[in-house]
Amino acid sequence: MEITVKKFEELTIYELYDILQLRSEVFVVEQDCVYQDIDGKDANALHVIGKKNDTIVAYTRCFPPGIYFEEAAIGRVVVPEKERKFGYGHEIMEASVTAIEKKFRTKKIKLSAQTYLIQFYESHGFVTTGEGYLEDGIPHIAMVTA
Repeated sequence: MEITVKKFEELTIYELYDILQLRSEVFVVEQDCVYQDIDGKDANALHVIGKKNDTIVAYTRCFPPGIYFEEAAIGRVVVPEKERKFGYGHEIMEASVTAIEKKFRTKKIKLSAQTYLIQFYESHGFVTTGEGYLEDGIPHIAMVTA
């Protein structure tokens, strides 16, 4: 998998389309969750894109401190179902943490984790904080870098 990090204005129209299609495929269709994915925040994010054979197989969006949370943030962590067995989620998380450290010069990162993925995020140095909550009808918990 080849990983690139781009600002919103650096995305091609085809990359943006593929990103939105993937997010919809997983977060709306696969997880049967009706919510507004296009939330007006993409323009403020760094987009971490993992491609294999010109197809996006992993993606996150990352924010500087103060945009999404007080801390820097990682969100919309997504890998299509048929690609999950290859470990791309781990690779894209490592690349996202590195991108935040380099671009935003901070190691303090927060994310909103679906609770079934707590161990996945713990393996990347995140710890749970606070109480669990429902986000778009799905159980979540805040996690921060340790």
